[in-house]
Amino acid sequence: MASNLITPELLRRLEQFQLLASRRAKSTARGERRSRARGQSVEFADHRNYVAGDDFRYLDWNLYGRLDRLFLKLYEEERELPVSIFLDASESMSFGTPLKFDFARQMAAAIGYVALCGFDRVSVHIFPEPEQNAASQYAVRGALRVVRGRKSSLEFFRNLSQIQPGGTAALNDSLRRGALAARQAGVAVVLSDFLDPAGYEPGLTALIARGFHVNAVQILASEEVNPGTYGDLRLVDSETGTAQEVTFAKFRLNAYQQTVQNYIQRLREFCQKHGINFFTTTSDASLEKLLLKQLREAEVWG
Repeated sequence: MASNLITPELLRRLEQFQLLASRRAKSTARGERRSRARGQSVEFADHRNYVAGDDFRYLDWNLYGRLDRLFLKLYEEERELPVSIFLDASESMSFGTPLKFDFARQMAAAIGYVALCGFDRVSVHIFPEPEQNAASQYAVRGALRVVRGRKSSLEFFRNLSQIQPGGTAALNDSLRRGALAARQAGVAVVLSDFLDPAGYEPGLTALIARGFHVNAVQILASEEVNPGTYGDLRLVDSETGTAQEVTFAKFRLNAYQQTVQNYIQRLREFCQKHGINFFTTTSDASLEKLLLKQLREAEVWG
């Protein structure tokens, strides 16, 4: 069904999972999540005194037999869980073998599929905005803003496959806009390399303040973690086009690797401090291991 993104075998295994949220769903649309709303599902919630006009079908006759008073049974209404996926499609994500963006897009497809199979509402926020002349990109991105139901999976995968990376990320602004635009908070998954010069703290903080349960997945290229090119180099920023001449001798590799690990550690510590599930991976790593083992152990789904 989505062979260019996820294998049929992996899709079958993902169908066994359901996203786990630390907060109950607050959406007004019906789904398969417990909420604090009182409705008419099968999950008993509480009693209240009977008042004239109440439906006799929900009277608790056993309680009436013991107390000689009429009480109405209340049930927890099932609601859908809003799932917001923030997908970094900036030019820096087009680096690596395989591309960081291809890995991120596969992650988005997998998380979205699990949510759709659980009758949750999926919204994919792709940043940055496409070029003004890319009308087809606007249409595809618009279709990904609200997706519901397992029957929508095929179109969901098809639209994800058409997204092309480009432009400057503006990570913080994109996350803030997404937080403000959300009708209800739910689960948020941020898929990015988190290499924005402006940092990541304000954007992630905005999602937390809005009430989202946040999961951050940092995707780097193996060439970024362990570069194999040495000598006199001309480095070009893929997003801004800024070039810089550097001499990168082999003996500097350890210092470079330590700098990368320090950056990852600071991001990890920020996430831990703010209750964010954090994962880091390279684009050539095993997608199955991340989805079926690491996310499950962290109780992102189960």
